[in-house]
Formats: sequence, structure tokens, C-alpha cells
Amino acid sequence: MIELRPYQQLGSAQHGWLDTRYHFSFANYHDPHRMHWGRLRVWNDDTIAPHSGFPGHPHRDMEIITYVREGAITHQDSMGNQGRTRAGDVQVMSAGTGITHSEYNLEDEATRLFQIWILPDEKGLPPSWGTRPFPRGERSGAFVALASGLADDSDALPIRANARLVAATLKAGQAAEYLVAPGRKVYLVPASGRIDINGVTASAGDGVAIRDESRLQVTAEEDSEIVLVDVI
Repeated sequence: MIELRPYQQLGSAQHGWLDTRYHFSFANYHDPHRMHWGRLRVWNDDTIAPHSGFPGHPHRDMEIITYVREGAITHQDSMGNQGRTRAGDVQVMSAGTGITHSEYNLEDEATRLFQIWILPDEKGLPPSWGTRPFPRGERSGAFVALASGLADDSDALPIRANARLVAATLKAGQAAEYLVAPGRKVYLVPASGRIDINGVTASAGDGVAIRDESRLQVTAEEDSEIVLVDVI
């Protein structure tokens, strides 16, 4: 089953400094048919205006992955962590027993990012944060794990969930294969470009909810960047 969720049909909000689309119910957007996808709870497509952002706010018991598409985001939290994550890179925050953080775009250009929340396997663990650069060249033509709780993905940023986030950059005409283990679900979003997934066409920003498929053949119809989450 492959269900296309067009960008224009996603939930949305406009706050002046923040223009966002919601793939799943979030804040004032509620759709009983789009509460989660397996243990994937949130996928927000945020555009943050220059010199603005999210002031300090708390989280707990959630694995929060930020995938920066354009610009950069600067993080600061109650544990003393600080860092700047640039386009093409990811940061992971395991909220655990509780953490307060802020996320600001301190750049002179808009920042575009995916904010992805995954339910953890275990609650009540100490909070943590990390970031890592993943140059796009390393995932040219193939999917590469960027954040993962699976044992096979030792080079990825660790998360405390039976899940992984992978990404690929494909030139027009290139294809990449992704194998899906039995019982797992996939949610895929092209960050840019246009792609074909097993005969279904998706453009930048569209969501693609996938289940009961063992093999995904992703072909770029134009130069594309693809982000995929694999969950139970």
C-alpha cells in the first residue's frame, strides 16, 4: 500500500516568522486519520524566517530528529548543549525525563527543515542531544542511515527507538532501492525534486505513507533529495 499525501493537502499554520505544514495532527491541526504512522508521531515541514525561532520550551519521552534542508538552526538546551546544524546535516534530541530547549534561525536567510518525532522504546531515560554533519556526497545515489536505533546502523546518530531515518540524493534518472522488513512501515518525503516510488509520483514536500511493501524502487524524475523514516 502506497498512499500519496500531497503537500497542498497537509495541515498548515502561518505565524509570520514560521510557515509550517503538518503531515500528522499537531497543535491546532487535528485529523483523526493522520495521528501517527506506526511509532512516527510528528513530521513538520518548517520554514523559519531569518533571526527568529522557537524560544525555550520543554519536551519529554520523545525522540526528536531535525533534518535541515536549507540554512541552519542553532540549538541551546537546559543541559548546556549548544550547536549549529547546517543544511544536509541532522541533530537528534532524546527528551527522556525532560529537557528544555530553544531552536533559532540566526542566519540572514530563511531556514527550511523537517522536524520529526518518534516515540521511544523506553520512557524515563536521561535526556541527550547530538548533531553530526552528513555531506550530501556521501549519500549520492543510495540511501544512507543518518539517525537510527537499529544495531546495523552504527555510523548513524543514535536514537532510542526501533526506527531509522535515511536520506538519499539522486540525479535525474538515477534510482535507489530500499528494502522494508516484514511488519515495518515507511514514511517518505522528497525534500526537493520529483520521484517515482513503485509507480507512484511524489513531488517536493509530498508525504508518502507505505506499508506491506517489501521493496521500494525510488527513481528520480529530476534531481532530488529524499528523506525516509522506517518504523514499527
